Amino acid sequence: MSVAMEDEIKRWTAKRKSALVLEIIQGKKTVAEASRQFDLPPSALEDWVDQAKAGMENALRAKPEDARKQCERKLKDLQEAYGEAMLALRSRKKCSPCWARTRSDRSDPPGT
Repeated sequence: MSVAMEDEIKRWTAKRKSALVLEIIQGKKTVAEASRQFDLPPSALEDWVDQAKAGMENALRAKPEDARKQCERKLKDLQEAYGEAMLALRSRKKCSPCWARTRSDRSDPPGT
């Protein structure tokens, strides 16, 4: 990475992010090393790498999706995941009184 990158970075521009992600993808630097060096959470760096890979994959398609379609597809996936999580939560809430009764029945001594 350039000497300018080594200085304290106040703002991570797309150009700086892509330079760092490229070093990570090429194996010149690990996520852990970059995390320590630039005081960034590893999860943020991993997100950048994932975003770069998704963008690269889209750019290499025969018919790349535009940014709007990508966002709409991602939103749809997130909405589906949210819906599934809400269904699971509702079913747990409905079943929790049942579980509480069966557990209390088990803990009571026989004949009480």
